[in-house]
Amino acid sequence: MNVFLWVLQGLLAALFGGAGVMKITQPKEKLKAGLPWTEDFSPGAIKTIGGLELLAAIGLILPAVTGILPILTPLAATGLVIVMIGAALTHLRRKEPPAIVINLVLLALAAVVAWGRFGTYAF
Repeated sequence: MNVFLWVLQGLLAALFGGAGVMKITQPKEKLKAGLPWTEDFSPGAIKTIGGLELLAAIGLILPAVTGILPILTPLAATGLVIVMIGAALTHLRRKEPPAIVINLVLLALAAVVAWGRFGTYAF
């Protein structure tokens, strides 16, 4: 189970790290083509979401690897659950069912990491 959690952490870190960097570095106009939901948010809000995703990606890996404040790993996963709830609600409001499914899958994966790292498989 520990290996499975590490795989999930790595997958989530890669996905959210990439998404976070993209949202931080790209202008809103460029993001609109691939992420239509950005129309509803200010550039600052989009960068904040990207920053949260990037911090969570770092938090999924770095504390666990270094052994420094490893409690941050399940907290980062919990933060991603909250971000995905917000994302799913945004896509629900915009009537974008395929995006909601993706959000719910990512939410479930982050919840498994949070559950495992807060529970039996904590560091």
